[in-house]
This record gives sequence, C-alpha cells and structure tokens, in this order.
Amino acid sequence: MVYSVSGLRLPCAPSVYRSSQSAFNGSTRSSSFSLLLKKNQLSRKITAQNSSYDSDPSPLTVASKKVLVPGDQGDGSSSLTNELESPSTLSDNPQVIHGVDSREMEDIKKIEVEEQKSVPSTLESNDEEAHAEELFAPLNWKVTNDKSEAKPRTIPPPGAGQRIYEIDPTLFGFRQHLDYRYSQYKRMREEIDKYEGGLEVFSRGYEKLGFTRSETGITYREWAPGAKSAALIGDFNNWNTNADVMNRNEFGVWEIFLPNNADGSPPIPHGSRVKIRMETPSGIKDSIPAWIKFSVQAPGEIPYNGIYYDPPEEEKYVFKHPQPKRPKSLRIYESHVGMSSTEPMINTYANFRDDVLPRIKRLGYNAVQIMAIQEHSYYASFGYHVTNFFAPSSRFGTPDDLKSLIDRAHELGILVLMDIVHSHASNNTLDGLNMFDGTDAHYFHSGSRGHHWMWDSRLFNYGSWEVLRFLLSNARWWLEEYKFDGYRFDGVTSMMYTHHGLQVGFTGNYNEYFGFATDVDAVVYLMLVNDMIHGLYPEAVTIGEDVSGMPTFCIPVQDGGVGFDYRLHMAIADKWIEILKKRDEDWKMGDIIHTLTNRRWMEKCVAYAESHDQALVGDKTIAFWLMDKDMYDFMALDRPSTPLIDRGIALHKMIRLITMGLGGEGYLNFMGNEFGHPEWIDFPRGDQRLPNGRVIPGNNYSYDKCRRRFDLGDAEYLRYRGMQEFDQAMQHLEEKYGFMTSEHQYISRKDEGDRIIVFERGNLIFVFNFHWHKSYFDYRVGCLKPGKYKIVLDSDDPLFGGFDRLNHIAEYFSTEGWYDDRPRSFLVYAPCRTAVVYALVEDEPVVVGKSEPVEAAVEAVKESEPIDS
Repeated sequence: MVYSVSGLRLPCAPSVYRSSQSAFNGSTRSSSFSLLLKKNQLSRKITAQNSSYDSDPSPLTVASKKVLVPGDQGDGSSSLTNELESPSTLSDNPQVIHGVDSREMEDIKKIEVEEQKSVPSTLESNDEEAHAEELFAPLNWKVTNDKSEAKPRTIPPPGAGQRIYEIDPTLFGFRQHLDYRYSQYKRMREEIDKYEGGLEVFSRGYEKLGFTRSETGITYREWAPGAKSAALIGDFNNWNTNADVMNRNEFGVWEIFLPNNADGSPPIPHGSRVKIRMETPSGIKDSIPAWIKFSVQAPGEIPYNGIYYDPPEEEKYVFKHPQPKRPKSLRIYESHVGMSSTEPMINTYANFRDDVLPRIKRLGYNAVQIMAIQEHSYYASFGYHVTNFFAPSSRFGTPDDLKSLIDRAHELGILVLMDIVHSHASNNTLDGLNMFDGTDAHYFHSGSRGHHWMWDSRLFNYGSWEVLRFLLSNARWWLEEYKFDGYRFDGVTSMMYTHHGLQVGFTGNYNEYFGFATDVDAVVYLMLVNDMIHGLYPEAVTIGEDVSGMPTFCIPVQDGGVGFDYRLHMAIADKWIEILKKRDEDWKMGDIIHTLTNRRWMEKCVAYAESHDQALVGDKTIAFWLMDKDMYDFMALDRPSTPLIDRGIALHKMIRLITMGLGGEGYLNFMGNEFGHPEWIDFPRGDQRLPNGRVIPGNNYSYDKCRRRFDLGDAEYLRYRGMQEFDQAMQHLEEKYGFMTSEHQYISRKDEGDRIIVFERGNLIFVFNFHWHKSYFDYRVGCLKPGKYKIVLDSDDPLFGGFDRLNHIAEYFSTEGWYDDRPRSFLVYAPCRTAVVYALVEDEPVVVGKSEPVEAAVEAVKESEPIDS
C-alpha cells in the first residue's frame, strides 16, 4: 500500500514488505529487567564520523559553583547556595545573561513592546562573556501570532510554592531541597519573562525555528552552534550544496531566506525532500532539520528524509468538532495505530479513525491514548526512540490524516492523549538529534551522563536554554496544531534522577527523592511544561509515568508540586504478575488491598492491571498467565471448557474490576487486553547480534504478532466475547455511577480465611470472593446507608461467560446494627470466584428487615450450584 503527497510516494508496509532499516546490523542488546525499564528494544545507529567529544565534559558545564538564589541582593546579605546537583548552563550574573548586558536587554524589551516585530534581534555580543555562553544563548526574539492575539492566553505567575507542606507536613524535613527546587523554577520563569517575553512566547519556538512561511517566501533557521558551515539542500535546488548557503548569527543560529518564485509560488514545493548539510567537528553530514514537521523513509533506503510539508490551503484539514471537556474520571484505551489492524500489516490513521474509534466509544472508554506518534525510524522501538519530535509518524499516513483521526474522536466525545517522549531520544545521527551539529553536547549531556546505557539512547540537558525552548515548544505544538487533549509523559522516573531508576528499589524513604541523585534541572523542566500546558490549555490532561512515587508529583506547580494531573499507578501491574506466579492458596487479600490503595493523598492516579508492557514479547499478559496454551484450544463455546479456562476467565474479570474499583481516579487498558488477547506483541525484526557475539533470533520480519485480533473479542462463538462484554459493562457502570472519583471509599472487609474483600465506593458496594471453591450463603456485608440494594454488575452473568448463579431481580434490604465497622448490613450470596456490585436504590422507600426475595433467590441458586472445582 502506498499513499502520496503531491507525487511523493510514501511506503505503508504490508506484511510482505521488509522494512529496510531492519537489515542494518547495529549494535543492540537485550536483557530482562523491571517494568520501568521496558525500553530495551534498541534503535539502530547510523553514525557519521567518530566524535572527539564522546567522553570530554562540556566546557560550558561547571560541576560546582556558587549561584545567587532569587531574593539575593548581591551584597552577601543572603547565603549562597552550592549548586552541586544540577549545574546550570545559564549565567549566574543577573546583570549579564548570555553575553547581553542589562542596558541592551532593556532597550530590546522596549522595542518588543512598542513594535512587536517577529524578527530576530541583532544583538552585539559582550565579547568574552558572550563567547563562553554562546552555545546556550537565548534567541531573544519576540513572536507574534494572530491567533493568540485574537484569543489572548496567559500563564499565571508562579505562586508561593508552600502549600505542599500543608498537604504533607513530613516534607518540612526536606524543605531546603524543595525550596531550592522552587527557587530554580521561579528563576527560570523570571528569566524567560524578562528575555523571551514570557513562557507563552518562549513555547512558540516553532514559529521561528525550522521552516516558516511568509507572504514573500520561506525562512529556515536551525540552532547548530557546533557547525562550521551550513547549507539547505533538497529536491528544490537539486541537492546543490552551493546554492543556498546559510548564515550564522552570534548565538549559533543558522538562517536563510528563500524568496518566492517569480510566479508567486513557494520556493520549496510542498512534499519536497529537504536536509541541512553541515561541516561539523565530526565531518560533513546531511541531517534532517531538527524542527521538521514530516519525514519519510523511501523504499529501499535506511535513513529518513525530511519533507517540507505545507499543503495548499484548500488541501489542509480543517477541524470541524470542538474538543470535549475533560471528564471527571478518565477511562483510557491505550492504543498503537500501526498494530491496530486485525490483518498482519501496518495500519493507518484513516483505518484507526473508521474502525477502532467507534469500538472505543462502544466499549465505554472516554479517552484514547495513542503511542508512537512522534516519528521513530525503528518501528520495533514502539515509538520510544524518537528521531523527529515535531513530525507524526509517516508509517500511518500524513499529518492531515492524523488531524482527521483526532477530529473524529472529538466528534465521538473521546479525548485524545498522546504518549509523548521527552525523557530521551534516538541514538541515530543522520535522521535524529544525536550529534546534530557534530558535537556530543548539543541537545544532550556530554559523556556518559548523556547516554542511557539500558535504552541505548541520548539524554537531554534540561539545563540548556535552547533545549528548554525545543521541548516546551514541542509540547505546545501537538496541542496547538493537532488539537491533542493532553499527554502521557513517558519515562519521567528516568528524567527525575541521575541514576534514571536503574537498579534502584524505591522504598518510600524521602531521602530517595530529595538528594544528590535528583536531577533538579529535569524536575524544573517538568514544572515548566506542566505550567505551560495548564496555563494555555486549562482542559488538557497530563499524566506522568513515574514508578518512584516522587512526593508532590501530582500537586499543582503554584503549590510547590511538579504539576501533573495523574501518576500512572505502575506498582499495580507488577503486583498482579507477582501474585499470578503463586498458587491461589497463597494469595493475600491484605496484600492486594495495600497495593491498590497505596497512593499519596490528594495526588490522583491512573490504575491499570496491565498495559502494553505486559503484552510485549518476553512478558505475559494476565490472560496468558492465567490460561496459557489452553487459550489456543478451549476458547470455543462448542467445546468443553477446562478448569484452567474457567479459573482464568473468572479471575481475569475480577482482577480488572478490583483494579478499577480501588486503584485510582482513572483507569487504563491496552487495546485487546479487554478480552484477553491471546497473542503477545512482536514487532517485525531480523536477527540481532550483540557485542558479545550472542545472536538473538528475529521473526523473519513478520507482522503476524504485531496486530490486534479484535475479531476474536467480537466472535459470539468464542469465550473471548464474554470477557469483552464484561469490560464494556465495567466501563458503563463507572460512567453511570462515577465511583472512581467518589470521595467516599471504605474497605470494610479483607478476610484472609474466606478470601472475601468488601468495600464501598460512592453508593456502590463491591463484594469479591477470591476463594477457589467455597461459595457463601447468607454472607453478611456491612453498608453505610440504609435502604434497598440491587445487583448492578455480576461477573457470573452468562453474558460474561459466568455460571448464572445469582438472581438479578432479587432485592437486598439493609438491617440496623454495626457490622464490620459499618452501621448497617445486608445478606448476600457470594459464589466462588465472583465479583458482584450492589447499588443503593435511592428513589424508593426504605424497608428495614430481611428480604424474602433474597431468601427465595438463595434457595433457587442452591439447587443450581455447580460442583466445587
């Protein structure tokens, strides 16, 4: 399958197509590690020449120095803070920043306020001061935007940052670290306000860097301070390196203006291939522009090509539907566009829009989280080795196809969250950011600090001014241009600590979070990006993938927190795998409850029983842990079941419901897991040869395991259908009752002998019987409110593959008297391996006493009770 952009053929590989990059025999490695360290699928490396900067630290980074903290008078009256944790690349002198003295900056501010011109300022360097700071100098231009002027958007100024101590008084013992962190954040906000016109302007770097179109032509700018010369090359000038030579300013920004053709047409046609050729300390290299908006891999080629993407106005996709309001509770369907087809192929944005989005809506999810959007040259990296941060993956279609997908989701009332990667970048040097200007310390830390040894990728220098501009602008770009509704930030634990969470077991001791291992620059960046997102897009959602449990992670920045809306409750999935390795007799109800409820007060979590991590080759999904190879032979309804299948289906439903019921204020499911997808995920790949000579066999570039068999979940003759129906009922139950975000939550029973868990959430009472063969008649469960209760969800319903042991028309009336620390109680029938949810019927009169219908129902089911298994 191919699709075209103005005559440019872009490959969309079917199962028979061998991705050419996979043939590259790069240095890769594989190992087994914890859930946090999932990104061991490594990117190929295409190097230019060996760099002389591999191990030398950047001369601009000072290991230890004295800095003035906000509030210092510069006269010694305030104490100096020794900046050991996060050496800054910004000047310490408040009067001289990046080689520009204060008088020049004041003049610039006056000009910006008066004229609002969107042209770069031609500042004179402050000679010796400027030379040392040149690589990290701000560009100092004011950006204007008609849209933002028509609808002003502002980011509130920093708050006091002290409320975290009211929320958690134990943080007082770490106040020196936390106050220093907040002072660094405020200092960055103040400097951005002073020298860039504010965070709102600073985060629109894409309007100046990269390609920008005006009425008279196209301007291309690139920050590459290490380059000795640069030229723009491409189809438009027949790749002539002498045709369009670029000029460098004092801040390391290369620039060229291409006037329109004589007939008024743009000098670079839409769909043209473009690159920047630079003479660098590592040699001559052709690179894809760092701010490119689209890039493709031509058939038979390994590197990608940058594409100048600027279709005519009549061809641009126009959004038709407003973005939905943020729901009170998030029910997220985690997805990967490329592997969302039932066929062994790379699926498209258009097919996902037409086939998968309606499924998500029908299942009852209100948000879709899409992985692998940012362009990544290595498909098997699952999108986590990003090469082009501003470009949507061309494997799945064009940028306008992606916009159509998002618009359709909005029409259905579904939020679209992007799995954004700002924690690291691909190692590729020709189609990525690595050694972009020929130096090791361009966008990244130099030496070993700039390399993630487990993920084989590069690590950003969050203390660099231009790196902040790049990443903040990138976070804004997807919200502004594509109307995404928020982000799931990947690998945040790796960002926040210099050890990246590798081989570290977090115990909850606060010294693990607030010490020399904390990368304060990275935490400040996360505060800035959350500040920017929530200030400019109040309805946007931010979720952080943090396994460490960093305190203050989901507290607003103005209160002193990091600013995320939700933390992924990653410990839950690990706990279920740990439990599933044990016999039923060894499961501990208290252990399950502790893991599900062990989260910080006032910090919201997204709970999940399993995500894409458990579906990858080398791991197992919950369904596979429970039923293993029996799934291949005994899921057809016209065949007898097995004890393993019966157990697996029952526990699969129970695990998902108790996770949703107790685990957090949001819920996530990876596509296909809702019905117990029988296959793992294995991306097309060839054999991999490790540095030690060991060969890891590939799969002959097969797409067979890189897809989702939704047809299995839909098939009425398979047992997968019942599991899918239960997941759907679970989502709709939450939609109706909103139990995930209810303020009322009480666990009244966790009985290790009976294997019973009972808890209240909102006006619902959840009763779980994890016993493998004991069913209980007249089992008393406590409740808070008096009245009549009814069954609203029953995992034993035959629609869900159950044994139909409960009478759904039965009514359950509360009786007065304390039981399990509850003022009232009622009697239920609790069959083995079932989860039943009871709802208070509030619109009917209260009848106190034992219910005859319940007794009749119990007698009826006694006769149909199956033999204990």
